[in-house]
Amino acid sequence: MKSLPLFPTQVIGSLPRTQSVRALLFAGMEGRMKRSEFQKRMDEHIIFAIRLQELAGIDIISDGEWRRHHYVEEFTDRVGGFKRDIIVGREGILFPGVVGKMFYDPSEPIFYRDAQFLVKHTDRVPKFALPSPYIIMRRYWSPTESTRAYPSRESFIEHLSEILHHEALAVVKAGVKLVQLDDPLMTYFCDPDYASGKRILADTGSFGKVEDELTLAISHINRVFEGVEARRQLHCCHAVYKRQSDVKGHYSPILKHLLKARVHDLNLEFAYKGTGTFNDLKGYPKDRGIGVGSVDVRSANVPEPADIVKLVDGVLKHVAPKQVLLNPDCGFAPHHGEPPQVDEAFNKLKALADAAHLLRLRAKGKDIRKLMRRKKHGPVSHRYHLRTET
Repeated sequence: MKSLPLFPTQVIGSLPRTQSVRALLFAGMEGRMKRSEFQKRMDEHIIFAIRLQELAGIDIISDGEWRRHHYVEEFTDRVGGFKRDIIVGREGILFPGVVGKMFYDPSEPIFYRDAQFLVKHTDRVPKFALPSPYIIMRRYWSPTESTRAYPSRESFIEHLSEILHHEALAVVKAGVKLVQLDDPLMTYFCDPDYASGKRILADTGSFGKVEDELTLAISHINRVFEGVEARRQLHCCHAVYKRQSDVKGHYSPILKHLLKARVHDLNLEFAYKGTGTFNDLKGYPKDRGIGVGSVDVRSANVPEPADIVKLVDGVLKHVAPKQVLLNPDCGFAPHHGEPPQVDEAFNKLKALADAAHLLRLRAKGKDIRKLMRRKKHGPVSHRYHLRTET
C-alpha cells in the first residue's frame, strides 16, 4: 500500500461482462460444464479483466467480479439455505430468500481461490469486495419465509457476520491488500421517503428507528473486519439498476454513522446528481480516506479528465490531497445483465487515470491549465500525449 501514488485510482469492483463471460457464467450456472473446465476458462477471462484495468492506468485492481453472476447472490448460492424467487422486490422482480441454515466450513473459504488468482496475476495493489451482512439481511430475510431457519433478522445477520469475517480473513491470507464491504442499503436512509417508511424495498419486513438500523449495520461491518490486517473500505452507493439509482439523497443524514465503521476509507458517490455533495464532507476526519466517486457509471458519456479534476477540486475544499482516492461512483455492473459495455468502462477508467495524472502534476507545482483545455478526439487516448508532453 505504501507504493501507491498521490490520488490513487481504483475500481469499486465490478466491470461489465463481455458476451463470452456471460455465456460462460450461464454454462456454469446451468451445469453444462464441469467446474474444473469452468474455472480454467474463466481464469483466462479474469486475466483480461486485470490487464484492462492495468492498461487504463488504475492503481488498485480487482478481478472485475466476472466469476460472480451477482455481487451478493454468488455468496448466497455458495453457502446454501436460500430459495430462489420468493421475495418480491421493485418492479415485481423476484429475489432469493433464506429458508434454511447456511453452511460454512472456515477451512474451505468461498473466495480464497479467486483472491489468490487475482494476487498472482497483478503487480499492482489487489482489492477484493464482499457484500456487507446488512445488505444480505435486509434483502434476503423474509418474516414469512425465513423464521424456521432464523427466527429473527438479528439471528440471521449474526451468522452472516461470522461467515463474512472468515471470508475477509481468507482473502487477506491469499495476499489481498485491500478489502471492501459493499452496502447500498444503508444509503437508502439518505432518501426521506424510504427513511420515513413511505417507500419499501421489498417484502422483507419493516425496520425500526433509522438510528437503530444504522447502528446494527455498522456494528456487524465492524465484526466482519475484526482482526483483518489490510486496508479496509466501506462502499455506500445509491444502488444501480438499469443505469438508474434506486434512491436519491445526500450523505449528510447517515455520514456520522458511516464514520463509526472501523475502516480506512469510505467510498462515496459524487459524480451522479442527487447523491453526495461536497458539503457532506464538512468536518470529515483528517485520518480517514475518501474514495471520491468521480465517474458516473449510469450515463454512457465518458467524462473529460478536466471535468474529473474540477469535481475533485470541490472535495479538496474539505479534505487533504493525501486522503483522496479516485474511483467510479459504483461498480460498473453488479449483475451480469447490466447494460454497460467493456469499452465504455475502459474509456472511463482511462479518463480517471488521466485526471489523477493531472492532479499529481499540479501537486508537484506544474501548470496544467493547457492540459486541462485539451479535448479528446475520437477513440485515440490522450494519456500518451500527457506523458510525453509533460
